[in-house]
Amino acid sequence: MNIGDKIPNFSCEATNNLQVTQESLLGKQTIFFFYPKDNTSGCTTENIEFSQAYEQFKALNTQIFGISRDSLRTHNNFKEKFELKTPLLADTEEKLCQLFDVIKLKKNHGKEYHGIERSTFIIDENGILTHEFRKVSVKEHVQTILNILKG
Repeated sequence: MNIGDKIPNFSCEATNNLQVTQESLLGKQTIFFFYPKDNTSGCTTENIEFSQAYEQFKALNTQIFGISRDSLRTHNNFKEKFELKTPLLADTEEKLCQLFDVIKLKKNHGKEYHGIERSTFIIDENGILTHEFRKVSVKEHVQTILNILKG
């Protein structure tokens, strides 16, 4: 996906008994934020901050989806534990991760592995990718996204 590209057809299960598709993005701005794993410190902070700003995004005609490779069961537990308002997409087969090219070679304690690079994407009401943020730092990220949407 590149800036200016239309999001292709896809289907992904999410919390709240949602089935999110390309069509369900139309008519609203959409935020996709990819994060490595439920119940880890940075990912928890990011999800809580997006959740706390949920009503502000909603007032800007914007829907928000958190995405990781965790299962729907894990997402539901995570969402309930932290009372998250944002739906979480279970991309267990990495279809959206590959589409947005967020799987990267990472290092942790000297070991290399492939994991999700924290990334955020803004999609307009017509399903067109308008902004991308890679290697996201959690601090003040949600406010940055809100400022962009406010113009």
